[in-house]
Amino acid sequence: MQPLKEAMPKTAFILGAGLGTRLYPLTDSCPKPLLPLGGRPLITYVMEHLLTLGIKRFIVNTHHLSHVYNMLFLDRTWRGNPIMFSHEPSLLDTAGGLKNIESLLEEDDEEILVYNGDIVSDLPLAQLLAVHRAQGREVTLALRSSGSPLNVCLTEQHEICDFRGILGKKGKKCLFAGIYVVQKSFLKRLEPGRRESVVNIFLEMIRDKPGSVAGLIIDAGMWYDAGSLEEYERLDKLLWEKKENGM
Repeated sequence: MQPLKEAMPKTAFILGAGLGTRLYPLTDSCPKPLLPLGGRPLITYVMEHLLTLGIKRFIVNTHHLSHVYNMLFLDRTWRGNPIMFSHEPSLLDTAGGLKNIESLLEEDDEEILVYNGDIVSDLPLAQLLAVHRAQGREVTLALRSSGSPLNVCLTEQHEICDFRGILGKKGKKCLFAGIYVVQKSFLKRLEPGRRESVVNIFLEMIRDKPGSVAGLIIDAGMWYDAGSLEEYERLDKLLWEKKENGM
């Protein structure tokens, strides 16, 4: 097996542009991915995880209170690795945001790891990339077999057949972990400047060619979504406890 750092893509796209409405009033003055967890910004847990996987550069999209990102990352780096910001004056959602970073990608960025900016995890993502390459798909999603919502259906062939029950297909119901690998060619499916969820694009792909979107259940490791006040407070307490215990 290849060393992990050689196996992973070089560039990660971190979704950081959301309004964080479920975390009001905390997000009145701070973007959700920059809220403190265990004494440091949430997004830095994402970056730390990505660095352990061999990622070399980060692209982060911004919208709400974008100046706070500029203040926090004055030198545009984290642990010596470059950060590029893709500002969205108008929110573009996940598909539009991904298309918007196309010009920031380098020639050898054939694979991009996409990661929600409001989760904390240490999933073994080398498994995700191995399945992605073995199946030759444009997209492979990381899934969990438990959690809420279980709104993704997966076949025994690691093919996603439905989202949110829209297509009426049956399969193993899973949680979408907010982490996925895409080929650069996937961006050709996206329309510049259009606000759209990437799930709509996945559904179009499945309708046109069943099996074209792959998924892998990864139940190993931790995974937390800090998207609500209750979960944020619970996770903050957990991370402080780990810090105090030297973990």
